[in-house]
Amino acid sequence: MLAILSAGIAPGLALLSYFYLKDQYESEPIGLVLRAFITGALLVFPIMFIQYVLRVEEAVPSHLLNSFITTSLLEEFFKWFILFFTAYQHIEFDEPYDGIIYGVSISLGFATVENILYLVANGVEYALGRALLPVSSHALFGVIMGYYIGKGKFTMPKGKWIFFSLVIPFILHGIYDYILTMQKNWLLFITPFMLFLWWLGLRKVKIARELSREHVNKYMNANYKI
Repeated sequence: MLAILSAGIAPGLALLSYFYLKDQYESEPIGLVLRAFITGALLVFPIMFIQYVLRVEEAVPSHLLNSFITTSLLEEFFKWFILFFTAYQHIEFDEPYDGIIYGVSISLGFATVENILYLVANGVEYALGRALLPVSSHALFGVIMGYYIGKGKFTMPKGKWIFFSLVIPFILHGIYDYILTMQKNWLLFITPFMLFLWWLGLRKVKIARELSREHVNKYMNANYKI
């Protein structure tokens, strides 16, 4: 059991540490980051219950709709809701890159509990595959969501970027899940998709860091003039 817990938790904490350490200015308080992580972890249980009911009732008739509605829309909407109505409003969210920190924290909290439950049910031999696919994909959806949330807080027009912060992760997550439902050749499609997702996520990290630098410089110049 200790091996399963370690294998389940380690990828999420490693990825969270990586993105956290990319913050080049004032680091977010560890307590707030952990709170976001735990909130994301707690989301697993209501979402799993809703997904279970939808599948038992056969409310979603096809693999495509199931991927986009039962999985992607439910998971990304609840993560976005928590991110927008908690972290976004917090005084410590004071630069664009902070959106990525909180987005990744919530997503990885969710992915970590989901990962532990899967490994408990299926065995620790799946740990590497889970780390490379579900855990890292949730982290990257969180990066993209957080990037647009951060841009929306400090860049006009705010509404457009907030809209993108939900819609783009939803679309990417739906594509990811639909690929995994393929009976044949799924690996042929998921490999380039994950490479694209990593490229896109790291590009958003780079842009968010530049936006944060501009934001901090503008703030410092304004204070200097005063």
